[in-house]
Amino acid sequence: MASADLLLHPIRLRIVKAFMGDRALTTAEIAAEIDDVPLGSLYRHVALLTKAGVLQVVAERRVRGAVERTYTMRLAVAQMQPDEIAEMSPDDHIQAFVAFVAGILGDFDRYVESEAFDPISDLATYRLAGMWLTDAEYAEYLRDLVAISQPRLANPPGRRRRRRLFYQVLLPAPEPVSPVGKPKPTASPPTRRRERNRT
Repeated sequence: MASADLLLHPIRLRIVKAFMGDRALTTAEIAAEIDDVPLGSLYRHVALLTKAGVLQVVAERRVRGAVERTYTMRLAVAQMQPDEIAEMSPDDHIQAFVAFVAGILGDFDRYVESEAFDPISDLATYRLAGMWLTDAEYAEYLRDLVAISQPRLANPPGRRRRRRLFYQVLLPAPEPVSPVGKPKPTASPPTRRRERNRT
């Protein structure tokens, strides 16, 4: 099964997100977080993710005659690989992006409907910004994002820490189109013409 097909299923996407933040979860803990999915269906999706190597069993113990497994996520496997992304058609990308956005909408709906909903105190934000960047400046910006995020990704759970999900969408803005259907050249900043002295 291709990783796009594996990861972008709505239930499997929720399971993967449950593990973000370097968490170790039992199937019972997964079921407690995703309690609107029937157990049989949830366990099948956990088994699929485990078979594909996205989840791995890190501990087992006997609980009332059954084996309780604890899982962690292998982050490197839980991401679509560049070669697969390069082979995706525009329709494939549309389907993948719709699944991604649907996951965000589902998370937001569950947050809004929860008793803990308090966007002001939680600093829960959604915003859009536009930046003019060369390719080199854009690459530098991405490196800066990694530099400030990487140390925090290693934070273990703590008494005053709350798991926060960071959704990232970086897209080039559409090119303005001229009446004949060709992109208009990007306007340069206006320059002041130097007037020649008249003698």
